[in-house]
Amino acid sequence: MPHEHYMKIAIAKAREGRDAESGGAFGAVIVRNEEIVAEVHNEVKGDDDLTQHAELRAIQQACEEIGKDNLKECTLYTSCEPCMMCLGACHWAKFKAIYYAASAEDAQNFGYAYSASYFDMNPVKRRTEFHMIQILREEALAVWKEEYNGD
Repeated sequence: MPHEHYMKIAIAKAREGRDAESGGAFGAVIVRNEEIVAEVHNEVKGDDDLTQHAELRAIQQACEEIGKDNLKECTLYTSCEPCMMCLGACHWAKFKAIYYAASAEDAQNFGYAYSASYFDMNPVKRRTEFHMIQILREEALAVWKEEYNGD
């Protein structure tokens, strides 16, 4: 399957999370050998657990499904560039690649919080170190634009 296929699923999960009472407008999918092993949306509003970002939830699910040592064989697709907390988890997961749609700068422009330290990092080095590739940005931004337009 092309990378866009899996990213569209992550963006659909973001839309689902945006519309869920317990969710948030972020989605993530983890794929191993063209098989989806986790697909989730943000759940920070649900259990009053601010660590339940989509990427962390996907990593937790994938670890349960295939084991933590196998994540290095996986690719992460996320509707938005991972925050510092999620990047830390991605470091330990050792993903082959991370595909993201909206950038951290996009998220900040829509009112989502990223730390000042995050933006102090060199974005080219960060994206190179984590094998991060941006695709389908406009599709991900549409999820947030719909939220702000009341759609």
